[in-house]
This record gives sequence, structure tokens and C-alpha cells, in this order.
Amino acid sequence: MTDLLRPVPSLSAALAAAFFLAACAQAPARAPAEAATAAAPAKADARPEQERIEPLPKEELTGQILYQLLLAEIAGQRGNFALSAAAYLDLARSTRDPRVARRAAEIALHGRDLNQALQAARLWVNIDPESPQARQMLAGLLVSANRLEELQPHAAKLLEQEGDKLGEALLRLNRLFARSPDKTAVMRIVEQLTLPYVGRAEAHFARAQAALNAGAWQHGVAEADKALALRPDWDMAVLIKAQLQHAEAPAQALETLRAFLAAHPQAREVRLQHARSLVGARKYPEARAEFQRLLVDFPGNAEVIYAVAVLSMQLSDWTTAEENFRKLLAGDFAGIDTARLNLGQIAEERKQYDEALRWYGEVAPGEQYLPAQLRIAQVLARQGQLDAGRRHLQELRQRDPAQAVPLLLAESQLLRDAGQADEAYKLLAASLAAQPGQPDLLYEYAMLAEKLGRFDVMEENLRRLIQARPENAHAYNALGYSLAERKLRLAEAEQLIAKALELAPNDPFIIDSMGWVLFRKGDPTQALTWLQRAYSIRPDPEIAAHVGEVLWVLGRHDEAKKTWQEAAKANPGNAALAEVVRRLAP
Repeated sequence: MTDLLRPVPSLSAALAAAFFLAACAQAPARAPAEAATAAAPAKADARPEQERIEPLPKEELTGQILYQLLLAEIAGQRGNFALSAAAYLDLARSTRDPRVARRAAEIALHGRDLNQALQAARLWVNIDPESPQARQMLAGLLVSANRLEELQPHAAKLLEQEGDKLGEALLRLNRLFARSPDKTAVMRIVEQLTLPYVGRAEAHFARAQAALNAGAWQHGVAEADKALALRPDWDMAVLIKAQLQHAEAPAQALETLRAFLAAHPQAREVRLQHARSLVGARKYPEARAEFQRLLVDFPGNAEVIYAVAVLSMQLSDWTTAEENFRKLLAGDFAGIDTARLNLGQIAEERKQYDEALRWYGEVAPGEQYLPAQLRIAQVLARQGQLDAGRRHLQELRQRDPAQAVPLLLAESQLLRDAGQADEAYKLLAASLAAQPGQPDLLYEYAMLAEKLGRFDVMEENLRRLIQARPENAHAYNALGYSLAERKLRLAEAEQLIAKALELAPNDPFIIDSMGWVLFRKGDPTQALTWLQRAYSIRPDPEIAAHVGEVLWVLGRHDEAKKTWQEAAKANPGNAALAEVVRRLAP
């Protein structure tokens, strides 16, 4: 048969050949397209995309089509993705071939041209409206462009195509909108998308999740309750309900988890969250009991073993703590040096100093290495070997100049703990002379100057620090608190602390400072509100001393004594507590 009598190749065959050659030549990968569709609520319909019959055009290959096809592929191979995508998009419009539209979208994504990728994906959906893959790509692109209203019908269609996998798709629905900044709009759209499925618990879960993201706590709780009404034993629903409640009523969240566990004692994930929540509420004995129960269900779970070990340390149960940290050493625990560090601290508490030094010495270079070395110096000093502890830090400083500042501060602390505050002051002064303006040194030097009654030096250095680091909340707070403590320039002190709060609004020590300056200004009622808030965030003994003193001044003596007694029990020997009790309630 002569060339003149051969049949004209079809476009389908030409495309297949071109795409094969492009793949062999390492054409732009489909990873960008996959990234765009990863957040979609559906994977594909029950039949895989490659088995579905695509609506392919019946069109013969012409010279113009071949030219555009080769132009597009060659441009892509040479890195001209804009030209390649434009050529493919133009070809897709003229041929109505879904494969060409898909290729145009993929190459536009590879070239980071969102607008062109959107045009190609819209065309692909228009040509092949039953393709889940096409809608997934378009959905991902519309999220990136924050075009939520246009996205909604496509997301609805994807949900319709899920069939018996609808429940899973509803659980994934919020992932589609993860990058959208308007969480309230997302919540509204999720409500509309799930209207056809309100008889399913997963639909209400999706709504609760959207409400959680939007900060609509009460609405989210109501939706979680609807999910639980449909599936009373569903742990995922009770977990999201507790998470929603925790934002406004942590105690209520704890009760929700406790009540569910009473009815479903084998709900391990709920028990795990309950145990974590008890830790957050500082109910350490109850938390440890829950984790110990979980050990029965998760005997080799490193997270549970670690939690029991840490909580046992909180409760000064050194035997249980040591037993569980040693279990971690025997298993495949990623934080093995954390376990060694804690075992060293347990040995310290037992005054087994040689054992402590051995554990600290086994900590390998990494995140826990420096803390372990600092503990070695402290143990040496505690054994009466202050000079040896200082030498250890100095040698480390020579070996690792990058850690010079924390090691200098550690040496200063050794001297202060040994009652040699003047020597510590000289050390920091010499260090600052060598590194003028170093922020950490400035702060510690100022704090030590205050301890020594050198308030002019303290104020000078804190102001230097504020000038050099205007975002340093602790510098403003330290200066403001010092003025308030000495009853000096109280209006200025309040301004400084207010600035610190602006920079770090949830810092319990800065909140405490605001309460204290208000107390010094003669407003104990407002002061108490701030101080109790600080104490609820962190039950520090010095904050407890302030809370108790304000309660005492307000005539609430029993409450004051109870606050001091509880703090003293948790922090025996604290000087601030002892001083206020001696002064007010001897």
C-alpha cells in the first residue's frame, strides 16, 4: 500500500503517541495537579478514572493540530510553560478533547499560572462533567483562588458521586477549605453542602468541624450533639464536642469526656484525650490514673508510658517515674535522650549525684545535650565542687562558642545559687563589656543588679534593651514591675506593663504584674481579677503570694490562707510565700 493510500491518523492515536514520547522525555510531572486535588472531598467515583469511558472527540489529525501538539510539548520540554499551557488550552478548545484540557491544566500548574490552570480545569469539567478527577482539580484551584461560591456546586457534585463512600467524603469535606481564610464563609458553605445528608452523623460532624474552625463554639456543640444523637457511641463526635466546649468551658469539656467513658469504658481514644485534658487542668493524680489504665490497653505505647513517667515525676513518685523512663530506654523511643535527662533529675531528687552525673553524661549531642551539660555543672556545685562546675561550663564555652551566652548565664546562676551574687555580677559585667548590647546578657545583668539593690544599673540596662529590642515584652514587664514593687512612678509602671501585655497578652507573669501595679495604685478589686487570671494560667508561688495578699487586704482572710497553704504545699520553702505569710499572718 502506498503512502497516499494510508488512512489519516486519528487525533486519539496522535495524542497517545505524543504523551508517551513526552513521558519518555520527562515532561512536567503531574504532581502539581495532584497537589491541587489533594484537598478535594472525594477521591473518584467507584470506578477508577482510567476505567471510565471518557467522551473523546472523533476528529482526524490535521497539520494544524499536529503543529499545536508538537509546539506545546516542545515548549514544555524547554521550560516555557506559559507557551506550552496556552498552546494546549487553545488545542483543547478546538478539539474538545478532555485529555488535552487536563494536560493544559497540569502544565499551567507546573508553571504556577493559577489563572490559566483555572481556565483549563473549567474547560475540562465542561467537556467531561462526569469526571471526578476534573472536578477535584478545579475544586483545589478554586480554593487556592478563594472563589468559594464558584466552588460550591462542584463540591456538591463530588459528594453526589461518592456513592457508598459518602460518609468518608463528608469527614474529609473541611479539608477542601483548609487554606481559605474566611472560616465563617466556609462554615456557611459546609452547612449548605450537607443539607441533603442531615440524616447522617457524618454531615453534622462536618458542620461541627467547620464551626470549630470558625470559632462558633456553641453552634458546633449543637451539631456534635446531633451527630451523637444519630450515633451515640461515636468517639469522633464526642471528641470534637469536647474540643468545642474547651474553648469556653474546660470543666464542661472534661465532664463530657468523663460521661462518655462511663457509658463506653472501652473508648480508648476518648480516654486518651480525657487523660490529656486532666493534665491540662493540672489534675495530675487523676490524669496518671487514666494513663495507667491506658497502659493496660496500650502496653507498649511510648506516648502513654512517657505520660505516666512525667506525671509520676510531677507527683514526686520517683519509683514509678524511673520504672517507666527505663521502659522507654528499652524500647524504640524517639526521645531517648529526654528519658536519660529525666532519669538524671530523678537521681538528683534522690541525692544520688553520681548516678545523676552518669545519666547526664550519656545524653548524646542534640536537643537535650546542652540542658544535660548545665545539669552536670549544677550537680557538681551542689556537691560542693563549685569551681569544677564552673570549669565544666567554661570548657564547653571554648568548645562551642555558639552556646557562649547560655553557658555564661548558667555560670552566673551557679554563683548566685552559691551565695556569690557579687561574683556573678562581675562575670556578667565583663561579658557585657566583650559583647555590648547582647540582649540576654543585658536582661540578666539588669535582673541581678536589681537583686543587689543597684536600681539605677537595672533601669539603665533595661532601657538599653528596650531600645535595642522594642519587641521584648519581658524588658518592659521587668522595669514596670520593679517600679510597682518599689511604689515608684506607678503611672509609668502601668504603661510599661500595658506595653508588655500588648506584646505578650497571655503571659501569666505579665498579667500578674498588671494586677500588682493596680494593687499598688489602690485598686485591690480590679487587681484581684488580673492576679487570679494569672494564677489560673500558671499556679506559680510568687503569683500565689500576690493573690493571697490582695485577698487579705480585701478582708477575705480564709481564702488568702487557703491560697498560701496550697501554694506552699506544692512549693515548699518558697521565699516569697514565706515572707508574705510572716508579714500578714504570723
